[in-house]
Amino acid sequence: MTSAWFSSPDTAAKSLGEAGYLADEATATTAYLAGALEKPLLVEGPAGVGKTELAKAVARATGAELVRLQCYEGLDEARALYEWNYKKQLLRIQAAGDQAWEETHDDIFTDEFLLTRPLLTAIRRSEPTVLLVDEVDKTDVEVEGLLLEVLSDFQVTIPELGTVAAVRRPFVVLTSNATRELSEAVKRRCLYLHLDYPDAEREREIVLSQVPGVEDTLAAQLVEFVGRMRALELKKSPSIAESVDWARTLVALQIGSLDEAAVARTLGVVLKHASDHDRAVRELKLAASRS
Repeated sequence: MTSAWFSSPDTAAKSLGEAGYLADEATATTAYLAGALEKPLLVEGPAGVGKTELAKAVARATGAELVRLQCYEGLDEARALYEWNYKKQLLRIQAAGDQAWEETHDDIFTDEFLLTRPLLTAIRRSEPTVLLVDEVDKTDVEVEGLLLEVLSDFQVTIPELGTVAAVRRPFVVLTSNATRELSEAVKRRCLYLHLDYPDAEREREIVLSQVPGVEDTLAAQLVEFVGRMRALELKKSPSIAESVDWARTLVALQIGSLDEAAVARTLGVVLKHASDHDRAVRELKLAASRS
């Protein structure tokens, strides 16, 4: 089967790498299959392991447009699918005057008055599109029902207009930090990929690829130290992005070795809670930074 997105898992790995995303074999294979089978991809794992970045990398690698639905508690149909421009409709009704309601009704429920939101926007695009439904586990359970029609049939039903089917199916990525269990109905419609923190060697490769000027030895020291911090019971473990930020910080400060003084000076780049900072200082036996 030839995918319109990637021609093979190896091609997916190569293209994602060229787009700045180092994908392991499982990730590259699943990304290829999501395109080849035209099935949504559910990516689950802790915060900061590259779930959102995978969708962005697919868009960069394929030249597709990224359409993002950022999920949050209280998200509803009007923000996810579409809503009508009620103010504009009211003005049209007032302008119609004594015109028959049937005629006015047909006039105001048209594309001119439709405000498309991310799900409908992605469905209606004829160009290559990556639809990112980010942090779906933050929504209410009811919102998952809105997704089922899109995930199953790549279509949206608008009562006033009928069913809008995808002209060109988007590449769909849903991400979840697993703060709650998603419904079986959603999972059944998706391919599944679990991403965790990479091993030290792969994270070192990521740091080296993302931070020009960082020395291999410094990158190795940084990754080893980040691994030690992740082993602690922290409120927020350092993400891969924070490892990269730390490397950029050290390069900017022209620090060539991650000694205790360098760690104390820059620890705030990777640990964002005072309790985590105190725990790291205490359990890793670091010198407390001077404010």
